[in-house]
Amino acid sequence: MRVRLPAPFWLALTAGCAGPQSALQPSGEGARAIHSLTMALLLVSLAVILAVSGALLWATLRRRTAPVDSEIVDRGSGTADRGSTNPEERATRWVLVAGAGIPAVVITAIFFASVALLAFLARRGEQTDFAIEVTGNRWWWRVNYLDPRAESAIISANEIHIPAGRRVRIHLISTDVIHSFWVPRLNGKVDLIPGRVNVTWLHADRPGVYRGQCAEFCGLQHARMALHVVVHEPTAFAAWLAHEREPAQLPPAGGQAELGYRAFLVRCASCHTVRGTPARGVSGPDLTHLAARRSLAAGTLPNYVGHRAAWLTAPQVIKPGNLMPNPELDAGTLQHLNAFLTTLR
Repeated sequence: MRVRLPAPFWLALTAGCAGPQSALQPSGEGARAIHSLTMALLLVSLAVILAVSGALLWATLRRRTAPVDSEIVDRGSGTADRGSTNPEERATRWVLVAGAGIPAVVITAIFFASVALLAFLARRGEQTDFAIEVTGNRWWWRVNYLDPRAESAIISANEIHIPAGRRVRIHLISTDVIHSFWVPRLNGKVDLIPGRVNVTWLHADRPGVYRGQCAEFCGLQHARMALHVVVHEPTAFAAWLAHEREPAQLPPAGGQAELGYRAFLVRCASCHTVRGTPARGVSGPDLTHLAARRSLAAGTLPNYVGHRAAWLTAPQVIKPGNLMPNPELDAGTLQHLNAFLTTLR
């Protein structure tokens, strides 16, 4: 008789094996190395489970027999001569071999495999093409492309753009508490420690969008501190980087966008930067090319016109505890501001 398990069973069983943040779908050199060690540990764990389960089953089903020839009783003296086949001695040897010797060998092998993996990742991280500085804030990511050829800093937020097939060094900084940078499909997690610069690297085999996440609890909106790594073909990345170097295009006079630009300078410039304008605030994300990004507020909302209006209206309702206060905008100012932000591509 063939037993068919219901579909929900298989869905539940494989729920963690796929998805935008699955470490079991490596797409880069670092993630593949970590995945190989993970699979080795899984196989070792399965072997231990099978061995222990088999031993328990054998011990349960084994019929106990009296060791007739293992004990010669001296009726005259009342003493016992225990031979080498004494069950207690055999049990002691098995405890030492299976309970201490084999685990020691396995754990030692795992230790050296882990050290070798860390050494490999460190060596590969020294062979990078360029560097990006990523700063963890309350609860978003500042991304600074360390390009010495740029006349001004190339700064973005919550998205990291890299070329496919090239390793990129990532410098990690925190301005407040401990965060953790993790893009599961590209490499392992590394903490961001206040007052210290930690270093990791990213490498992707092919173009695509890879989701990352803060992996260290950092407060109320920790779960909404996501980021995206956007991987381009090398030529497309060069074009993207050249566009990012450009300042914002000022809106034409007389339209809604121009009115929104004036409102932005009054209401938002103290916290946000838009290169090419007098807005030079640094406590919030750089908005120079905001409309070209995929999400708002570190992955909280897709970056659509309606979502931008919702965020401008009530950021403390959408993401309570973040540093942007509710601005209390009237309908006209909201429409104008949204029109200006839509031009920031």
